Amino acid sequence: MEHKDYVTIHPGTLVTRSILNNLGSPDCSLKIIHIAGTNGKGSTAEYFTQILIAAGKRVGTFTSPAVYDFYDQFRIDGKPLEAELAEKYFERAFKASEGLNATDFEIQTAGILSAFKEEGCEYAVIECGMGGLGDATNAINKKALAVITSISLEHTEYLGKTIEEICAQKAGIITGGCPVIVNSLQPHKEAVNYFKNMGCRFADVKIAEGYGAMDSVSGYNAATAIEGARLLGLPDEAIRAGIKNTKLYGRVEQFKVDDRTYILDGAHNPAAFEPLKSRLQSFSGDGLTIIFGCLKDKDLDGILSELSEIRAEEIIAVPCPSPRSRTAEEVQKECLKHFKEVITAQSVSKALDAANTKTAVVCGSFTLLKEAKQWIEKKQ
Repeated sequence: MEHKDYVTIHPGTLVTRSILNNLGSPDCSLKIIHIAGTNGKGSTAEYFTQILIAAGKRVGTFTSPAVYDFYDQFRIDGKPLEAELAEKYFERAFKASEGLNATDFEIQTAGILSAFKEEGCEYAVIECGMGGLGDATNAINKKALAVITSISLEHTEYLGKTIEEICAQKAGIITGGCPVIVNSLQPHKEAVNYFKNMGCRFADVKIAEGYGAMDSVSGYNAATAIEGARLLGLPDEAIRAGIKNTKLYGRVEQFKVDDRTYILDGAHNPAAFEPLKSRLQSFSGDGLTIIFGCLKDKDLDGILSELSEIRAEEIIAVPCPSPRSRTAEEVQKECLKHFKEVITAQSVSKALDAANTKTAVVCGSFTLLKEAKQWIEKKQ
């Protein structure tokens, strides 16, 4: 199958549910951990995955978007499915969607759940694509655990204009009386009040310290997974090993090439830039280049307000490899409202070639990271 960038969106779960029914309802055979939120979903999913592996459970993981390779989104026991195997299940789901006018994401959701069942998974860790209530992944009939991560304004044309409206969408994954755990790192008090009023349990970040997860933001995500794993009755030794074994890709991920440092981060909304800002404080005296691109549906001004707090010698605006991308010139124009000098490059590779400092950061969209990593690997 040809897989496209998600341009077409079908709010609602009926199409995905119909495909799943046509495939024999594979989701009903899985213990599903369903994750919704604005930031921290992928990191939290990875913590859960590693905890389950350490507990000796066979686990499937479905996250989006892809960081480095398309098939990275679809994993069993932490390893991406081989393309041929994944496509076998996507093709089955495509045939099961006949007459339903399904989107690519709906087909992938149904197909990967079928793959997890047929390949012998006991658990599935599933990240919402967008929102929660009307997301394709919410077609799942039964859940072992619902997880709410940090919430901010996002996709307001689909999810609502206020934090309360967005919370209602995220809370839509809480179905069938399943247990719930909520990340206590919430930038907006409205989100805290919303889930408190629902009687949801908040993860205590202090417990992460005892498991070696000390970083400010990742500590909150780890704490959410720790408390969620406890609700599932997983053994403490597995939780401890899982937290230790977790590696987060595309999130303040650092590479060394000779005496130069490269940092790749897929942060694409204002709140998501906090971990990157914190990490870059240690590089402020070494000279820093920021290579930045942004999709059209993101809060560019809000992101740049956060980015402007980072001391950088060079800012290079680039386009993202996506039909939803702003041009380098459009990004440059907005950047100049926050930075004195901004140049453009027509690709991440050209920007990395042009960078003149000891440290270069590529950020603003996950779509930028694949090319950046390929460039780095060629230099290593």
